[in-house]
Amino acid sequence: MKPAPTLSSAFLKPAGDFLPAPLLELRQQRGAALADMPLPTRKTENWKYSSRYLKLSDELATSLPTTGKHGTALAAPGHHVVFRNGVMVPEASDFPDTSGVTIKRFADLTDDEARELAERLDNTLDANAVQLARLNSARFEDGLLIRLAPDAVLEQPLFIISETDADVSGSAYPRIYVDAGRHSQATLVEEYIANGAEPVMVNAVSEFVLAEGAQITSVRLSAEGENVQHVGATGVRQAAHSRFDSHCVGFGGPMRRHDLQVRLEESGANCRLNGVVVTQGKQHYDNHTVIEHVAPHCDSEETYRNIAAGQSHAVFNGRIHIHQDAQKSNANMSNKNLLLSTGAEIDTKPELEIYADDVKCAHGATVGQLNEESIFYLVSRGIDRRNARTLLTMAFINELIEQIPVEAVRETAQARLNHFIDQTFEEA
Repeated sequence: MKPAPTLSSAFLKPAGDFLPAPLLELRQQRGAALADMPLPTRKTENWKYSSRYLKLSDELATSLPTTGKHGTALAAPGHHVVFRNGVMVPEASDFPDTSGVTIKRFADLTDDEARELAERLDNTLDANAVQLARLNSARFEDGLLIRLAPDAVLEQPLFIISETDADVSGSAYPRIYVDAGRHSQATLVEEYIANGAEPVMVNAVSEFVLAEGAQITSVRLSAEGENVQHVGATGVRQAAHSRFDSHCVGFGGPMRRHDLQVRLEESGANCRLNGVVVTQGKQHYDNHTVIEHVAPHCDSEETYRNIAAGQSHAVFNGRIHIHQDAQKSNANMSNKNLLLSTGAEIDTKPELEIYADDVKCAHGATVGQLNEESIFYLVSRGIDRRNARTLLTMAFINELIEQIPVEAVRETAQARLNHFIDQTFEEA
């Protein structure tokens, strides 16, 4: 029998050492635990659709250099923090001057601050389900710690721009940790962009911990090039009456994957997860979400939509887990998918796991093509066939795009979607 593939030892070589000692120790521990780590295969349930797209060759093991030019990110009102190849760039960043809001790069933490952070990192993610999040913990060279004091309000969005410079092959490991105090409020935008043409991998991890009554809006825009593998994970833990809103917009590539895990741990917590993915050519995108209803009287609402064209492949796996003590839970999940060609593939797997008897839960999934009767109706009203298909496709996706609360992200997503549709329907 052929042995299962394991993570190459090249990925476990020490990275930069300018972090505080407690974080270096944590990284060393995580790296030691990854020795001989099995890589996902088709037999790995939560990777069965994506394992064949994951390419962890030794040329990707080297950390990308952190010096050089900076790309162009969203030009939008707000505060901006720039990462380049996983390391924060202070001179390109604009920190908010807001009472109760503290932002520090990992490299600037005191030993006491770093020790406290080291004890909290990885506590929001299921390590058994998200293997490559553990690789980030073994390799991150820097990160961003965001602390919101009780009642602190960040009025403008905080844009965290993660640039990947792919002039040479290698990998980058950006890391974000958000500690939202009681009744604090903030909107964070993660934007992932790239320049250069060499094969690279981005392994990004973000963690959010929300205290009682905190309100966090998270917007994630993945718009890297065709040479970039992106494997990301987001973990969230919520206390009583907190609210977490997530808006993820992803454009396909050779390998794209995002794991989003939310734990509603105290009564009254609620979350809303929206996601939009488009793929074309031979691209791949995989969204895996988990919502854990641990406490009673919690609400969750999840809506994801995929569009696949060409010979591309999109995946959605959403699981809602209602624990035994989570009575009076209210959970809804919807996944709608649109195939724009006969060669495209979409796999969807909504799951409900319920151990409480006084709950309201629903889930549904659909996969289909553009309705020919609807196209005929529009054509009969004087609209040419290509514009008719464009209108119907945009209508399918715009409902979620319009809910993104940051105008710059909405405009960027709309422009990219228009380009996607122009390319997809150019033969029509």
